[in-house]
Amino acid sequence: MNVRRLIPTAALASATVLGLTALTACSSSAADDKDGKLDVVASFYPMQYLAEQIGGDHVSVTTLTEPGQEPHDLDVSARQRGELEESDVALYLKGLQPAVDDAIDQSGIKTKVDAASLTSTEKHGNEVGGHAEEHEEEGHEGHDHDHSHEGADPHIWLDPVKYAEVAEGVGKALEKADPDNAKTYEKNTAKLVKKLGGLDKSFKDGLKDTKSKTFITTHAAFGYLAERYGLTEEAISGLDPEAEPSAKRIKDLQKMAKADGVTTVFYETLVSDKTAKTLAKDAGLKTDVLDPIEGITEKSKGEDYIQVMESNLKALQKALGAK
Repeated sequence: MNVRRLIPTAALASATVLGLTALTACSSSAADDKDGKLDVVASFYPMQYLAEQIGGDHVSVTTLTEPGQEPHDLDVSARQRGELEESDVALYLKGLQPAVDDAIDQSGIKTKVDAASLTSTEKHGNEVGGHAEEHEEEGHEGHDHDHSHEGADPHIWLDPVKYAEVAEGVGKALEKADPDNAKTYEKNTAKLVKKLGGLDKSFKDGLKDTKSKTFITTHAAFGYLAERYGLTEEAISGLDPEAEPSAKRIKDLQKMAKADGVTTVFYETLVSDKTAKTLAKDAGLKTDVLDPIEGITEKSKGEDYIQVMESNLKALQKALGAK
């Protein structure tokens, strides 16, 4: 039994402060009081991937979101809160998982790394308004792509350039938390950023010449990717993958698909494909997977972030008629 979890919160907080003070006096690395590894808790797979790639053998990574679990509505258990309290570093993306945000805010973790603070975030269109609605109101004349907005879009990891910026920030945070292994973290960060740069080039080259620039997805996860590579994402739902689209939204998407030569409706691996397949059937379109990489499962077309993104690129090239 872990006795530390039975200590009252106030006493635990005091012990933590004293422990950190003693640790600073004895050593410069947070990892030295454990098994030689920095304990990192990641909120979900894209954060886990960064921690593992950058930390390598010097970190022990656990994730709050299990494989196959839809991350947006995650509930943080008492056991997971205990794991958070005992960790050196929490790596999360504020705005994606409210329960995780609260748990980390309330924890006594010394190093809290919010990925959203390491790059710029933007607002992207959802099911209200958007390009599809222009066909209803303007008869497909003068596309200004003036999408409506809700809260800042948290899906920054689907843009390789923004993800690389986050990686650099995570690398610096690990260097500061565990300076004894800073050189390794710096080297691993550079290696990962280079891989992401190669992925960015593949997307630029692969999507620069396509018959169509518009694609339909289950929920609005690909706004950053679309903006990066000159595409237009139309989501059946908004940023919430569980939201039910209106009948008008479905009608607008059908009209837009016909006018813009859309061939495919994309669905995801972790949420129901029912609405996407119904829309595709009614509009005479094909279906395929475009993975938001919120978790890796047996259904994922690839074993890690890079491989799944490469599969996403192939799917987009096929759907958009890349030359």
